[in-house]
Amino acid sequence: MKKIQKTTIGTRDKIDIPEFELTDLPCRIDTGATTSAIHCHQVKLIQKDGQEMISFCLLDPSHDAYNHRAFKTSNFTEKKIKSSFGDIEYRYTIKCPVTLFDQTFMAEFTLADREKMKFPVLLGRRLLKGRFIVDVAKANASYKLKVGSLKLEAGSGASPAVATAGQKPKDRK
Repeated sequence: MKKIQKTTIGTRDKIDIPEFELTDLPCRIDTGATTSAIHCHQVKLIQKDGQEMISFCLLDPSHDAYNHRAFKTSNFTEKKIKSSFGDIEYRYTIKCPVTLFDQTFMAEFTLADREKMKFPVLLGRRLLKGRFIVDVAKANASYKLKVGSLKLEAGSGASPAVATAGQKPKDRK
């Protein structure tokens, strides 16, 4: 049986969500949360060409990464979520790729009102399991690796490498 190499991640970092054109988005690593969450507003169920979809805006206009776009998808579900206070609420969930440590993973996010939270994104156990070990003494390990790689590539004239889903950095040519 092949042992998977786990990457050490800190309690906070910055991720990219290419599907929504979001880069360096601050996130909190939360081993107490099952599912990841992303801040959104204006969530609406809509009908388009006879198909049920959701429309939503990510982040708030006051956030630096806010891109003034309403996103639409038919690839969503509704889930029952239990908060840390024991309250139960229903939230829509979406799946999209996220990039951390120069690798792209498929992630499931609940669309949540995180306006009063310091971090617009929360990464939960489903994303972390089997991939990462959390070190509470670390922060922004993926972002530091990304910035360091960009500085090295700028100095060498090489173009940035792009990881695809399931591909490890050592697998790329």
